[in-house]
Amino acid sequence: MMQRLTLLILLFIATDKTFAQKNTASKQVSTFTIEAPQLNCPKKIWIYLPKNYETSKKEYPVMYMHDAQNLFDAKTSFAGEWNIDEKLDSLRAKVIVIGIEHGNEKRIAELTPYKNSKYGGGNADNYLDFIVKTLKPEIDKKYRTKTNIRNTGIMGSSLGGLVSYYAILKYPEVFGKAGIFSPSFWFNRKEIIELTNTIPKLKTKIYFLCGENEGDADMITDLNKIDDLVSEKRCECKKLTKKKIIKGGQHNEKLWRDGFSNAYLWLF
Repeated sequence: MMQRLTLLILLFIATDKTFAQKNTASKQVSTFTIEAPQLNCPKKIWIYLPKNYETSKKEYPVMYMHDAQNLFDAKTSFAGEWNIDEKLDSLRAKVIVIGIEHGNEKRIAELTPYKNSKYGGGNADNYLDFIVKTLKPEIDKKYRTKTNIRNTGIMGSSLGGLVSYYAILKYPEVFGKAGIFSPSFWFNRKEIIELTNTIPKLKTKIYFLCGENEGDADMITDLNKIDDLVSEKRCECKKLTKKKIIKGGQHNEKLWRDGFSNAYLWLF
C-alpha cells in the first residue's frame, strides 16, 4: 500500500520544488529539448557524457533512463537524486546516459503499458516508440554511440522499472541490457505475466533489484514470479539475470542510488 500511496503523491506533487536544493549536476551533464510526436509534446532530455568524451574518438554504449529529474541534480529531484554522474565519474565509466524527464501529471500514463482499473494509465507504447524511433536515432546521430543491442540498455525504478521490463519485451532487438529496480508489476500484473509467457526467448541481460521493506507485500512475490518466468526461457549457464533483494531496503531514492553502481558494473 505504501508503494501505491507514493505513486499518488508523485502524481499530484511531481512539480513541487519546495524541498529543492542547489544544483548538483556535474559539467558532464547537459540538457536539450526534443519534440515527441508520439506524445504530442516536447521532452526535456538530460545527457551524461564520460569525462574523456571530448578528447577521445571512441564510441560508447548508451543507457536510457526514466525520471531524469531524479538522476543528476538535487534541485530537480523529488526526494533526492541518484548521483548518477558522480558515481559514473568515480568508476571512470565509459558509457553515455540519456535521462528522459517524466511528464509530471502524465507520468503514470507514460510509464505504464496497460490501463489500471483504479489509476488509469496505459500510454507506454507511445512513450517507448518515442525513445526507439525518435530519441535514439537523434542520439546516435549527434553522439559517438555503439548502436547495437549489446550496447543499448534501459533502466528505471518503480513505474520506471515496470516500463523498462516492458521495453525489453516489446523491443528485444533494441535493448540488450536492463536495470529493473523495484518494478511496479502490481499495476499491470496480469497483463505482464501473460505477455512474458508469450515471449519464446529473452536474451536481454537483466539486473533485478528491490528492498525487503518496500511497503508492499507483493513486491518480492511479483519480482520472484517474473524472474522465474524469465529463467524458464533461457539456460541458467548463460548467467543473463541477476537478482538482488536488499535487506532493510525501502521504496525510495536511497535504495536505487545505492544499487546503481553494482547494477551498472554487472550490466556493462
